Amino acid sequence: MALDQFTYVFVVGTFFALLDAFNNGANDVANAWATSVSSRSISYRQAMVFGTIFEMLGAITVGARTAETIKNGIIPNAAFQDNAGVQMLAFTCALAGASTWVMWCTRHSAHVSSTYSLVSAVAGVGVATVGARQVQWGWNDGKGLGAIFSGLVMAPAISAAFGATIFMLIKLVVHLRKNPVPWAVYSSPFFFLIAGTVCTLSIVYKGSPNLGLNKKPGWYVAAVTMGTGAGVGILAAIFFVPFVHAKVIKKDHGVKWWMFIYGPLLFKRPEVAVMDRANVPNYAVVQEDSDDEEQPQPLPSKTSPTPTESGSNPEKKLDQDPELGEPPVQLTYKEIQAQGERKLHAKLVKKRGPMGWAMRTLRDNPMGPGRIYELHNIRMFLKRLPAMVVCGLLYGLHYDIHAAQSGITGTPEGERMARVYAEAKKYPNEVEHTYSFVQILTACTASFAHGANDIGNSVGPWAVIYSAWSTGSAAASKAEVPIWQLAVLSATISVGLLTYGYNIMKVMGNKITYHSPSRGCSMEMGAAITVLVFSQYSLPVSTSMCITGATVGVGLCNGTTKAVNFQRVGLLMLSWVATIPIAGTIGGVLMGLFLNAPHF
Repeated sequence: MALDQFTYVFVVGTFFALLDAFNNGANDVANAWATSVSSRSISYRQAMVFGTIFEMLGAITVGARTAETIKNGIIPNAAFQDNAGVQMLAFTCALAGASTWVMWCTRHSAHVSSTYSLVSAVAGVGVATVGARQVQWGWNDGKGLGAIFSGLVMAPAISAAFGATIFMLIKLVVHLRKNPVPWAVYSSPFFFLIAGTVCTLSIVYKGSPNLGLNKKPGWYVAAVTMGTGAGVGILAAIFFVPFVHAKVIKKDHGVKWWMFIYGPLLFKRPEVAVMDRANVPNYAVVQEDSDDEEQPQPLPSKTSPTPTESGSNPEKKLDQDPELGEPPVQLTYKEIQAQGERKLHAKLVKKRGPMGWAMRTLRDNPMGPGRIYELHNIRMFLKRLPAMVVCGLLYGLHYDIHAAQSGITGTPEGERMARVYAEAKKYPNEVEHTYSFVQILTACTASFAHGANDIGNSVGPWAVIYSAWSTGSAAASKAEVPIWQLAVLSATISVGLLTYGYNIMKVMGNKITYHSPSRGCSMEMGAAITVLVFSQYSLPVSTSMCITGATVGVGLCNGTTKAVNFQRVGLLMLSWVATIPIAGTIGGVLMGLFLNAPHF
């Protein structure tokens, strides 16, 4: 029997479940794609498209149908004593606490793990509901809080080791050669083999629990993964090597992207448009802007002149001497940021399409004097509202991620990133172009596995609420997750990535260390291997923490700690640690208030 008297709890829980999924896309998924975008292997828009497609494919086709860790691993189902109403309220408060904290962090560009936020909130709710003794604080076969939080330290460290190992292999085989371009081209099938094997293992052990591939015999899994990896390597040797050979070694500008289907025939293709340089993208992080003359430059800092320059009263002399003119003014960091935003807005106003229309509408229809409730402001607000909606939906697609990551010239942040980038060795674009294809493969596979597995963390509490509400039984929360819930949450994750992912992506990637395709594919493969290792021991792990650890590990391969922005790393670790008590406290306080509120 449905609990119609608690329909409002189900509605509120649904709202916070959708908000949690939105935050997952804007925070976790955006961080996962930040590596590919930072390396310039794909553009921000392409990352949004690929992320949306593979997240939804992973969730709907082979997505996890249960989320045991969230649903039954932290708070034992028996602790609710078959009280479905209390169980609904508990997981609604957990979603409210986790989504509120992650939303605040996303708004302030602080990366946190949505999984750890939800786990912490569930633990806080468990303490408020059934007491601290009933919460699984220990290992609990890899499902307790002890196992989950152990990954907070272990996952980044292990991922850093794997990422550094793979990049050092690329560095020794290719980058340190006198003529690295041929080595990059002819060794690419080997790295495609590694990427194909890792990606297949990722899908088998992490991305397809519904297919039961991880329960097959060891020889079967080994044959499938090695066979798939070898197949990818062979296809790369047949089609990819001739294609890249024509582009970067023969430097034939007449080769189009679709000509890879010619395969070995490209070796015999007559040279049509040979140039001095290969027709490959520029993978440098910092690139010259076409309108640098509009770049905001901070004015000199306001300093007091020496007595020899201005006499005994330097401030008075500075104000009164006509030869010195007006005293220079030091712009604040926020003012410099505002100048950069105005420059971006000036570009957007000139664009065609919905975004250009929206920006011109907002520019030409400013709010008038007085408060919002003035009649003329109400009319103007209604006129601006459609443009504001369009800007909210499309602004991220036009945001300059690389400029935001490298910092603003003249600020401490910009100077810090310039020092970090100066310590990183820059490799030829022809070499990096080879690894951009490997990185796209690893990024799409990681997104597929995330949608298939990690979405269970978001859908788990919502599935509990829906099951308890629709059946009236707390025990029924062990039922399978309906596919429509997976579809709704995967779509909401995609919306979060599309509309607000840039706010997290701009402080990741190049904000930590210098990125390039060869570095990026090493980071993503290192993170994927770490996730596989943890999955083998049934240990939950945050994909975002793994990619961050791998980023630091690859950055240290430059041979100096100066190549890593440890200030940003420290802020990330602080936000990870702060998530546990803050999300847990919010969820626990909400549950304690509602559960023990006085009533008639």
